[in-house]
Amino acid sequence: MMSVRSANREDGPVKVSGAAAYAADHHPDGLAYGYLLTSTVARGTLLAMDTAAAERAPGVIAVYTPFNPLDVRPFLKEGGAELAAPLQDTRIRYHGQAVGLVVAETFEQARDAAALVTARYDADRPRASFADGLAGAEPPATGAPAQEVLADGVASIDEALAASDVTITATYTTPAETHVAMEPHATVASWTGGRLTIHTATQGVRLAVERLSEALAMDPADIRVINPYVGGGFGNKWATWAHTPLTAAAARVLGRPVKTVLTREQVFTVVGHRPLTSQTVSLGASADGTLVAVRNDGVSSRSASNSFYEAVADLSLSMYDAPNLHASRKVVTLDVPVTTIMRAPSESNGSFALESAMDELADALGMDPLDLRRKNDSSRHPVSGLPWSSKHLDECYTLGAERFGWSRRGRVPGAVADGDWLVGMGMGTATFGAFRSEASINVRLRDDGRVVVSGTAADLGTGQSTVFAILAADVLGIPVERVIPDLGDSATPPAVSAGGSGSTSGNGPAVRLAAQAARDALVKLAAEHEKSPFHGQEVTYAGGEVGDGGRAMPFGELLALLGLPDLDATATSPRNASQSHAFRSFGAHFCEVRVNRWTGEPRVTRWLSVVDAGTIVNAKAARSQIVGGVVMGIGQALLEDLRIEPGTGRFGNATMADYLVPVNADIPPIEVEFLNYPDTLLSDLGARGIGELSIVGAAGAVANAVHNATGRRVRDLPITLDKLL
Repeated sequence: MMSVRSANREDGPVKVSGAAAYAADHHPDGLAYGYLLTSTVARGTLLAMDTAAAERAPGVIAVYTPFNPLDVRPFLKEGGAELAAPLQDTRIRYHGQAVGLVVAETFEQARDAAALVTARYDADRPRASFADGLAGAEPPATGAPAQEVLADGVASIDEALAASDVTITATYTTPAETHVAMEPHATVASWTGGRLTIHTATQGVRLAVERLSEALAMDPADIRVINPYVGGGFGNKWATWAHTPLTAAAARVLGRPVKTVLTREQVFTVVGHRPLTSQTVSLGASADGTLVAVRNDGVSSRSASNSFYEAVADLSLSMYDAPNLHASRKVVTLDVPVTTIMRAPSESNGSFALESAMDELADALGMDPLDLRRKNDSSRHPVSGLPWSSKHLDECYTLGAERFGWSRRGRVPGAVADGDWLVGMGMGTATFGAFRSEASINVRLRDDGRVVVSGTAADLGTGQSTVFAILAADVLGIPVERVIPDLGDSATPPAVSAGGSGSTSGNGPAVRLAAQAARDALVKLAAEHEKSPFHGQEVTYAGGEVGDGGRAMPFGELLALLGLPDLDATATSPRNASQSHAFRSFGAHFCEVRVNRWTGEPRVTRWLSVVDAGTIVNAKAARSQIVGGVVMGIGQALLEDLRIEPGTGRFGNATMADYLVPVNADIPPIEVEFLNYPDTLLSDLGARGIGELSIVGAAGAVANAVHNATGRRVRDLPITLDKLL
């Protein structure tokens, strides 16, 4: 096993100095600027658009609309459905839909001209109330409507619940949320002959190539997507959105590069959001706290424009050991912007309901909530029956409780006060699926003694590039500073895109294999090249040098001596196809919340997360990943609420002034502990994903602490002061 490092981000200096070039920072010669036009109704038909004034405005080059469209084909498949290609018809599907593109010599000219365009609609009343739609929720078009596991002799989940000594049933809801990554979405498109080069904000350049080839009816080999730096994604940059193919199509028609950067308000509607959810959870247990039955009937919103929804009930099939399990899936279709993945889709919202329900069951049983979770910790996957590849959740519970001082938690809600503040403790279990996808990586040894590690992977600010450097340096026995990561270029070997917490678990083994292959190729070269001082000798490699036992030479010097600028090797790590074990990462959150007894203001004042996620490659960056997820979880619990106006389908708070996310003043010191047990059944590296794990269970922990502080059980996120007065 490699030793655990705590390294600074290799990309830190260029980012803090402003030298890192994000998608919008590219300015090819002859650049023109695009500005999206978006709809002002949520449902209906676009009857006409008057673009004459815009076309006469200073600097305007072209105005494209459904009445003067660019050639763009359907390109984005979400859950088996295909999104309508932008500007190819006059149907309005949601408020804020892209209905035009103004191209001008400057951004300001394009923006000002866009304000001159007027549109006429035949508008219909949109379906925009999730609450009103719950009664008519339907099974989704894709996926099974329900999944159930029953013990022998049990006829139904309701029978199992009825036979339980203690039962609880409650409904929990979560609002729509949006990603609000620091970097807005942007695309710069340039053509050279029939070949397209794109700089665009994406979590996977290979994904962008695939979708652009569909949208523009092109051979993927003629498209190059470059995106080494991403200013946050959280799932929102997994898809390719309307502005990217429109920008590329405009650049092709105009014969010059075009850049389109979405405004912050456009980011709220053009690029998708997390669905609303409702879950009715029923738990049944014996008198000693042993779970008998778990039922979760989950409902998610979905956009009429695509089929994506969150199967929020599914987490109840993976978390705790119970012989009788039932999870159902239904959707409410709304005329709203596209629903899409957001950090820990399904599991973040699913855990809020399940973890809240577990505390409610503990109250009904008169048990400590942590003891209830320990008692029902599963050694095997509750549905498949497969043993976990590596699971140390009980140690997370034990270590967390000891470090956090769980024994001091008030057993009676509302009993602990500190002046005007009611004080409570809560906890929640974290878990997220682990996997290893196929990945290819190239490692190139250079004559200057440095090493380049290349692959199409993306770094969303997670530290993936530093992971590449650490792993290659570890295999080659050289300082990390001598490794140059080269990510985010579709011309490099196909690595794993950044999503599903699969970057390090998939790309990491490939980096190690490629570094080993490059090392072996160097040894072979040293022994066989006629001009090598080691020709014909038994050559070994250690610490960045080749030698024959009597002398040694750094690999850079050898390559220079032989007149070779570099030597490289590409290796592919296969996906994990094991059918003998189940793979997940685990953790436990502990938090303290204070609620002002007079104003109802909730404040998170302490936090500890203990994480079991296999090998930790870079402890410093991994801690930041956990902290980031916890911050999002606190935001989910207390602040975030993307409000849909029922009558218009418009997002009423689609600005950073109105959509609340946590700031420094909202977040306490966050402690993170890693167990660092390698999961060698997943890979030789033993690393599992952490990027999404940390938000799972976080909102539930906050809700449980609020209840412990006040005695009030808030089942509808966010937990705002009006719900506590």
